[in-house]
Amino acid sequence: MRNKVQKGRVITVSAPYAVTGGQGVLVGALFGVAAGDAANGAPVEIDREGVFDITAVTADTGNQGAKVYWDNAARKITTTATGNTLVGALIAAKGGADTTARVCLDGVIR
Repeated sequence: MRNKVQKGRVITVSAPYAVTGGQGVLVGALFGVAAGDAANGAPVEIDREGVFDITAVTADTGNQGAKVYWDNAARKITTTATGNTLVGALIAAKGGADTTARVCLDGVIR
């Protein structure tokens, strides 16, 4: 086939805000983890699949397998569904003092 452009696991988007490598990035329905730093509006590659340690709302807790969401205002993973975008699931339980969450991103657009 000649019309396939790429696998789509890692894609280039315009940074919706200044990002640092390893930070979550939400552009419309596309969520991934930034591969490097980028200024607001600059191109940045995001990885949409895999397991990542991502900054999370510290007070949130969840068991392995719990759904997690992206709070775009706080730019953190949360277990709160309301007003946030579903991005994956916890690979390991998250305690109330943890500042990051180990998240499995499956690359599905929701």
